[in-house]
Amino acid sequence: MSDCCSVNAKTGTAPLVMVCPVNGARSKQVDILTVKSLVRRLPLGMLNTQYYFCDASDCDVVYFALEVEAPMFRREDLVVRVGAKERADPIPVCYCFGFTRKDIENEITETGRSTVADRIKTEVNAGNCACEVRNPSGKCCLGDVTRTANDRPSQKERLTGLAENTKIERRCAGESTHFGEVFDEQQDRCL
Repeated sequence: MSDCCSVNAKTGTAPLVMVCPVNGARSKQVDILTVKSLVRRLPLGMLNTQYYFCDASDCDVVYFALEVEAPMFRREDLVVRVGAKERADPIPVCYCFGFTRKDIENEITETGRSTVADRIKTEVNAGNCACEVRNPSGKCCLGDVTRTANDRPSQKERLTGLAENTKIERRCAGESTHFGEVFDEQQDRCL
């Protein structure tokens, strides 16, 4: 039997985490199936070795191998945008169902919360996801979706914050004309 499809034909094991050779970021293992599914052009005779996913936003490397002779793949080598490395919309967060950061932000702006994670869970439970071949990390996107939603304040939170700032600015404006003063709640006056 050939071992051409094993993860690491030489040792059978590989470290779970390696540092990216370009920027030193801790990078987790990614299945070779993910690499083969998302790299635009795979070289002939590509070494059969463990690959790692670098999710550092300041690094163009997406996949690097345990074996230094194996090819390294950068953002431009992939058929999808890598959400962890993107700065401009559309920034993907769910590769199976096409949700972006902007979709989550818009829903929070319109309704005060995001239902994207719940909608994805429904699809996952129905067996309709393919994260291992669509997501560059090879992992489920629900963690990223939840973090994205939690990083965006709801409309209610934004309005509450604006109201508090306005109330404080009015209090300070009535007491002083000095720019940049802040209201001290304990002393009940502007400082």
